[in-house]
Amino acid sequence: MTIDKAALKTRMLVLEAEELASAKDHYESYLLESMLAEGEPHERDEIAAARVAADLAHAFADPVHDHQAKLNALKMLDFGPRDDVGPGAVVALGPRLFVISVSTRQFDFGDQTFMGISVDSPIYKKMAGLSDGDEITQNGEIVTIDGVW
Repeated sequence: MTIDKAALKTRMLVLEAEELASAKDHYESYLLESMLAEGEPHERDEIAAARVAADLAHAFADPVHDHQAKLNALKMLDFGPRDDVGPGAVVALGPRLFVISVSTRQFDFGDQTFMGISVDSPIYKKMAGLSDGDEITQNGEIVTIDGVW
């Protein structure tokens, strides 16, 4: 299998930028709903609704920061060729393809499905430094690393 890792990185950057934009939209939407016009009297239900919207906006602030941090990490990550499992590697475990980078949802690239995992994930910690053909134990089963790019 051949993987265009530069194009894969670009795909991941686009997806993470979309996630960031969506998180910002949610945050800004609830933030606007939380603002009451100054100098005007307000009903109790308006004040309560504004407080709920402010709480929701606050809840959406963390995802904004998380997605921005992921985007920055992806930009800095070297996606060059690798022979061992480490940051920037693509790893095949059976039918699953993982990108050692930042955690992501599954996404399609070409005719394959990938998922980003961070170096803090338990499965990465089992695979770190291993190579094609090495084995790990996952959920009580022995799994072979079928490829590292």
